[in-house]
Amino acid sequence: MAKPSIPKGTRDFTPQEMAKRNYIFNTIRDVYHLYGYQQIETPAMEMLSTLMGKYGEEGDKLLFKILNSGDFLKGANKEDIDNKNIAKLASQLCEKGLRYDLTVPFARFVVMHRDEIAFPFKRYQIQPVWRADRPQKGRYREFFQCDADVVGSDSLINEVELIQIIDEVFGRFGINVAIKMNNRKILTGIAEIIGEPERIVDITVAIDKLDKIGLEKVNEELRLKGLTEEAISQLQPIIMLEGSNREKLEKLKTILSASQTGLKGIEESEFILDNIDLVGIKCQLDLDLTLARGLNYYTGAIFEVKALDVQIGSITGGGRYDNLTGVFGMPGVSGVGISFGADRIFDVLNQLELYPEDSLMTTQIIFVNFGAEEQKHCLKLVSQLRKEGIRAEIYPENAKMKKQMGYADSKKIPFVALIGENEISQNMINLKDMLSGEQKLISFNELISLLK
Repeated sequence: MAKPSIPKGTRDFTPQEMAKRNYIFNTIRDVYHLYGYQQIETPAMEMLSTLMGKYGEEGDKLLFKILNSGDFLKGANKEDIDNKNIAKLASQLCEKGLRYDLTVPFARFVVMHRDEIAFPFKRYQIQPVWRADRPQKGRYREFFQCDADVVGSDSLINEVELIQIIDEVFGRFGINVAIKMNNRKILTGIAEIIGEPERIVDITVAIDKLDKIGLEKVNEELRLKGLTEEAISQLQPIIMLEGSNREKLEKLKTILSASQTGLKGIEESEFILDNIDLVGIKCQLDLDLTLARGLNYYTGAIFEVKALDVQIGSITGGGRYDNLTGVFGMPGVSGVGISFGADRIFDVLNQLELYPEDSLMTTQIIFVNFGAEEQKHCLKLVSQLRKEGIRAEIYPENAKMKKQMGYADSKKIPFVALIGENEISQNMINLKDMLSGEQKLISFNELISLLK
């Protein structure tokens, strides 16, 4: 019989790993609550009509599609089957797909529940998403996102608060990060100035890969998309601008002086920087004109977060999307949001060994089981400890001491209570410190003080 396996790009998580992941989720959740965000959940499956066309051509290719129930070939065109026309067959055989992100389902949620929610609506969502991507280090086919979005408000104060949230979360994790910021209006202005306004999507998709594939490959991709050599040469010095955030914006004011859209993007960026200076953040914030965020729905400020001490892709991203709910029949609702990549944060925290010891939530003490009478006595004590908020357990069987101590060791339980006839008669506990190997007799009240 073949050994069982799981699909590439997915992972199992042990109890120890789940303790670490819950530390991540709980930290992010606590910060979201500080800023007034409320939790929702949406189904793993969405209608393909909800998902298709929202992520650009490349994103659509990465959607996991679900075959219709029952005789899924019933409605399929025989000619398309014979010709192996995959694109057409997919639409005939599949009505549903696994969600690619949490933002599009959120937009659908807002439209469906518009009469039940008050605007501006601040929601967060911590759930898995799926992408038919090529698995590699830091890139998975199933992974969790931890999203926060505000819809129904045009105020750039929302962008400022999202930057503060990013700063607070990574400050709590102890991860050194740089927040990269840009504005899609600036990118639109650049496309206008170089004479290629209709190719804004091609330009943003290409320059978004600059860090990964380098300038020459980006230029090659732009040529394949039909940009002229003149337009490409005009683009280079703009996206490669150097200097401080303010210096870059001042230079852009001259370069984009003929583009009202571009100037609006500069104005928005200045507002965000002014207010971040006002509230203050600990991590660095960089204006990066090569940042494009390939997704088509962004219309204003965009963000990405890079870990400075580990080689890994973006660990957080997001931005402003003015038109997303419009595709579901609810125009005029502006939104902005961010998404923490929990799986990449998990990898970063592992590499840097930044988990606080108490975050693993292991059992603090285990009581050895010496037999029926001792078990009754220990059960009462374990119950009392749990009422005090102390994580305690009793070994369920009167097994050999070696087996019970091995169990405590494998779970990295720091203390073991050994209570036999003598300890019961003295109303004391023989406590073993598993790290030092020391043993001592203490009272129950002393035990509570020690473990708390």
